[in-house]
Amino acid sequence: NPGMMIKNSCRRLVHTGRGSTVISRLISTWQQNTTLQANNSTPPPLPLSNTHTPSTVRQFASLAETVPTASRPPKQEIPLPIKKQLWEFYLSTSRGANTLFESIDLDENGYISPTDLQSFVRDVLPAHPQDIMPYAWNRLCDRAARNKNYDIRDFKRWLVAATKMSADMKNSRMLREYFHSGNSGAAADEVYFSDVEEEDTYTWNEESMSQSLRRMQYAVRGEVVMKADQLEAAGRKVLYTNIGNPHQVGQSPITYYRQVLALCDLPAEAGVDHPRVHELFPPDVVTRARQYREIIGPSGTGAYTHSQGLLGLRKHVAEYIAARDGYPAYPGNIFLTNGASSAIGMVLTGLLASNNDAVMIPIPQYPIYSALIAKLGGRQVGYELDEGSQWAVSREELEARLAEAEKQGLEVKALAMINPGNPSGNVMTHCDIQVLTEFCAEKGIVLLADEVYQTNVYADGAEFVSAKKVALDCGLRQLQLVSFHSTSKGLIGECGRRGGYMELHHIDPYVQSQLYKLASSELCSGVVGQVMTSLMLKPPLPGDASYEQFRRETQTIYDGLKDRAQKLVEGLNQIPGMSCVPAEGAMYAFPRVEVPEKAVETAKELGTTVDNLYALSLLEMTGICVVPASGFGQKKGRVGFRTTFLHPDTVKAVDLFRDHHEKFTRDYS
Repeated sequence: NPGMMIKNSCRRLVHTGRGSTVISRLISTWQQNTTLQANNSTPPPLPLSNTHTPSTVRQFASLAETVPTASRPPKQEIPLPIKKQLWEFYLSTSRGANTLFESIDLDENGYISPTDLQSFVRDVLPAHPQDIMPYAWNRLCDRAARNKNYDIRDFKRWLVAATKMSADMKNSRMLREYFHSGNSGAAADEVYFSDVEEEDTYTWNEESMSQSLRRMQYAVRGEVVMKADQLEAAGRKVLYTNIGNPHQVGQSPITYYRQVLALCDLPAEAGVDHPRVHELFPPDVVTRARQYREIIGPSGTGAYTHSQGLLGLRKHVAEYIAARDGYPAYPGNIFLTNGASSAIGMVLTGLLASNNDAVMIPIPQYPIYSALIAKLGGRQVGYELDEGSQWAVSREELEARLAEAEKQGLEVKALAMINPGNPSGNVMTHCDIQVLTEFCAEKGIVLLADEVYQTNVYADGAEFVSAKKVALDCGLRQLQLVSFHSTSKGLIGECGRRGGYMELHHIDPYVQSQLYKLASSELCSGVVGQVMTSLMLKPPLPGDASYEQFRRETQTIYDGLKDRAQKLVEGLNQIPGMSCVPAEGAMYAFPRVEVPEKAVETAKELGTTVDNLYALSLLEMTGICVVPASGFGQKKGRVGFRTTFLHPDTVKAVDLFRDHHEKFTRDYS
């Protein structure tokens, strides 16, 4: 029964987001067979198994030619509510592009005109497309001016551009930069089959792959960085200030941490039980390593652990949190993870359950949030931080953004906060955090507290306060909270160890058990990262043999960061056309840049953002690699970039920033 088959396939599409191609084939087969039977003709064979054909629409295009146009029932205009549902479904899941295409392709010729697409977009968007998707809309208008139609592949490329957070990085440019970097082994087939002249065929391709992955962006390692890698490979000196990767730019590892790790990894007879171990290692290092080895057990650091992390190490985390906040913490609520990013991904996986589920994220934000939300099929709702008020957020802003989201039919499930801020560098006060915690508690929204920079506080009078402490200080019993910390930042900077944790506070026990199941599917986090997390939270104490060296090393790192944070911001603020809010904490400055209107127009013509144009120009002229501000999100009309102040030469680069800005302004005036 064709009708029943179509009905069942539609149910599958609703529940799984999959099956649009099957529905298309069933409907087309049914329509054509009905028409052909009426004409007493024999239907042509249907190529259902041709996996190499790029598009279902193209499969039926040739079949459609065999049926007289007059005998085919005309395809009716799709009702506006259905159009909007199809658009919203794609926006949240990145699935259903074929169905979208077919809803616009009313004459079923396998192509849609730019004017038809413009009309569709105007119908489904709540505001003018120029305001929502300026770069994709400009591309569409340009194509309309050239009267060039879209096939399904071109349409999917346009969809990706239209629904990405930023136009900084086109996938086509990323493809080019990636292969030029020498990271790809795509030329291998030329070696394996050098004597075969045959065009490569890929069934897993840009059209059939996950469209969520195509839409995902991560600006911190985007086009500017890939270009920097190429320049460095060609012998150019590059100053990488794009990412908080302390050891990459010269920060020395802390001796105590590395010594303990070494004794944990070494076989006992070559380490803790070696007869001369005390000649090579301080006694407190040996004692700590023995304690860790007992917690780890005889299997050592090379074996899997409990999926939530070693219990003894989770106890260390709980003790640290309790001492920091003045409230109890429990090892059962701690998950040791591969850095904070892994933990954030786990939580978002458990949160985003339907097409309309959304997460409120700060603007500007760290791109891991927008990237993971896009990958997991969620929706992001930005709440703007006020640059003029040291990047604070108001209750009015939160309420307004939530109301807008609800008006669009979205359900806000969680809200992310980053303290100290990345990329903004602000340190939130107790009152700032209270605004967020009270809002989330009242609205039943889960608060995700990204606190990985909690030891990076430089401004006089500023101090780190955790979201958990604020919530409990204010008696917010119903706040659902997940807090994150990492070994990658702070003064430790051990990014490559991939250590971190999350603490669950007032989370439904059933949900927590499912997060444990998710952690179990990945077996466990890296054992060395688990040990490093404990070390970060339990350093040597005054009187220990290693304490003085530890204190000197960490103080040197802290003093250097504090000095560079102040001098970099002061230097940027002395450049005409630049302004930068003081970096109270974290590792970044986030300056605002004034650019000529010609630069804005040039960026539009190139299909990118003016931030990206500026950052590429800065790289080409000075060798300084920054991240375009648009990759973090920012207020409309703002232009800027993010730079770290980790590298010892960062302050010296202020003159280069000035020279480039003056030249860029002249070139585009």
